[in-house]
Amino acid sequence: MKIKEFRTQFIQELIAIFGEDEAESFFYLILEEKQQLKRIDLALQPDLTFSEEEILMWNSILEQLKLEIPVQYLLGKTSFFGLDFEVNPSVLIPRPETEELVDWIIKNSKSQVESAKIKILDIGTGSGCIAISLAKNIKNAQVFAIDISDKALATAQKNAEINNVEVNFLNQNILETTDLNQKFDIIVSNPPYVRNLEKQEIKKNVLNNEPHLALFVEDNDALIFYKKIATLAQKNLTQNGELFFEINQYLGQEMIELLGKMNFKNIELRKDIYGNDRMIRGIK
Repeated sequence: MKIKEFRTQFIQELIAIFGEDEAESFFYLILEEKQQLKRIDLALQPDLTFSEEEILMWNSILEQLKLEIPVQYLLGKTSFFGLDFEVNPSVLIPRPETEELVDWIIKNSKSQVESAKIKILDIGTGSGCIAISLAKNIKNAQVFAIDISDKALATAQKNAEINNVEVNFLNQNILETTDLNQKFDIIVSNPPYVRNLEKQEIKKNVLNNEPHLALFVEDNDALIFYKKIATLAQKNLTQNGELFFEINQYLGQEMIELLGKMNFKNIELRKDIYGNDRMIRGIK
């Protein structure tokens, strides 16, 4: 069967669930990963075909996509901040909004003295995307990362090796931590922040497949992780050290108030590419 013909069929079967643009993007992602072919190759060689075995493999992926299993889990990998990351159901799939947070930290660190060592801690590291991207892009950084999940940490460690960076990973429950036992220049976290009342806004492919431990908090204590991490940051940041968070888009004002009450200065709330309040920084 010609690949171009299969492409049309593949997209048609997914349009009702994902829309044409996303269905087409899935096709080319899989084509590059599984066949090492790009969109241009198909344009230049319109008579390329799939073998029967390849069609079976593609149909298997198609059926899983119809069940709204994320394409990144099906491929076992994704891209974040220009780097390759392995992903699986024990870690969240990195989001474009989080890339914006990483970019903010990197640009901010480059305005500081480049010769000095910068100690960075990523709390709730998951796949390691934040910690690894910072280690890769801030040459004078010594990066530490903690998570409560052994499986997540194993994935993060593998991702550090894939990207040839050194990150010090540690299994730790941040809610039970009273002291981080060393000083950091930067603490960053993208903790669970989706309230149960917001579950209806979450896409089915996320809700049914990604780890709830990394996503949800109780409605009556939505800032539980932020309060705890901010408390630890006051104890374990260096003077003028910076605390960065990715946040719930509906709780920007509450986060400004929280950091203000905890004596952080120069508090800055930023919007993401979609115009939502998404990240905040405070200075000790």
